[in-house]
Parts: sequence; C-alpha cells; structure tokens
Amino acid sequence: MAIFISLEGPDGSGKTTALALLIEKMEAAGLDFIKTREPGGSPISEKVRDIVLGIGNEEMDPRTETLLIAGARRQHVVEKIRPALEAGQHVLCDRFVDSSLAYQGAGRGIGIKEVLDINLFAIEDTFPDKTYYLDVPAEIGLARIAANKGREVNRLDKEDVSFHDKVQQGYEEIIAMFPDRFVRVDGTRSPEEITDTILMDILDTIADTE
Repeated sequence: MAIFISLEGPDGSGKTTALALLIEKMEAAGLDFIKTREPGGSPISEKVRDIVLGIGNEEMDPRTETLLIAGARRQHVVEKIRPALEAGQHVLCDRFVDSSLAYQGAGRGIGIKEVLDINLFAIEDTFPDKTYYLDVPAEIGLARIAANKGREVNRLDKEDVSFHDKVQQGYEEIIAMFPDRFVRVDGTRSPEEITDTILMDILDTIADTE
C-alpha cells in the first residue's frame, strides 16, 4: 500500500538539503513515488504560494494567510496527493498541514486548534502516514539562513527570532498531539545521517503495510 510522507522543520533546519538527498536514496531503493511541496504542489496551489510567501505582501492579515494556505492545500490534495496514493505511488511532501499549525497557529498566534479545524475541512482525512521533523534550535536555523546567501528568502524568513521561537514551541505541541505519526530527527547531524535514518524508517513503514 502506498504511504504519504511529509518532512517538517523550522526554517534553516536543513530540510531542503535533506530532501534532495532523500529523493536520491528513495530512487536508488526502487521506490515508486512522487515528490511535491507546500504551499504549492499543483498549478493553482503554486499561484497561491506566490501570494502567501511573496516579498511585498507584509500587510497580509494572519487569518487571510491561513485561509489561503488551507485553500491551496485542498487543491493540492484533490489534484495531486490523493490521485497518486490511489494509483499506488508513495507521496513525499515538503511540508504539509503541520506547517500551518506551527507557523499560523503558533507563530501568528491564531491557535493550533483553530488552524487545525480549518484544515480538517480542507484535507478531510488525508493526513501523512509518517512525518519526519528535523529538529534544530531556532538560533541555529536562522544562522544557517543568514549564511546561505543563495537561498530563496520568503516573507516568513524575514520574521524575527521570537516568531521562529513560537513556531518551534508550536511544533513541540503538535508532536505531542500526533506522537504515532511524528519521528523526530536530529537536524544538527550530517545530511547523510539524517536521510539514512529517514529512509530506514520509510522502508520499515512500507513493509508494515504490506
């Protein structure tokens, strides 16, 4: 049976680097999967991504931001994620619903439960089977962002450290809410070690569903 996998982490967690290497390893393992991302992942959802993350949209209301992302997520689910799973393809997604709970629910102060309720309407029962959380202190993550001059900087990256601290605290609450789904991975380790850990767990999860 196909499984739905998401990668989560605060900004600067090394998620993008780990994701690229994980894709290589999943391909080498012969897994049939698609890779996708949020916000975005489908043509309509990518247009919403440009609005939500675009520099110059700093006046966006937090609830507007939350609703736009939830709407993009709905389109992503029905247009790409569910069809892939139904076709027997695993789905590897760079961020999913937990990012909204952490960034808008905790970071923006809307409330994790309130943002979860909005997203339950959007995704219905389409939750990841496994979510890998790359865990790094907010200070390290922001230092990595500052040092990576070639990295695309979006509107959320420009928030101060207090916002990112709230996001990280939010993730801790979310992990406690969904302990069976989350796997915490030490984001200070090398990309090779991180992706080996994730791949082994993915293969074990797939084996358990067969």
